[in-house]
Amino acid sequence: MSIDISDLRNLPIADKLRIVEALWDDIGASGAPIELQPWQFEEATRRSAELKADPSIAIDRDELWRRVDG
Repeated sequence: MSIDISDLRNLPIADKLRIVEALWDDIGASGAPIELQPWQFEEATRRSAELKADPSIAIDRDELWRRVDG
């Protein structure tokens, strides 16, 4: 599949992020396995441990969009 991303480059950041979110939601719903590079797995593990150690650092989707749109 070939996609010309030149049109995407002209979109506002908020629109780009909404597209990324929609893509992630679609990937997650597909059930297909996601292959991670070793460094990606290590970073995900680090972030997971950080969140478990201090759950107060998490933000919800509404707060995320407030920060993006703000």
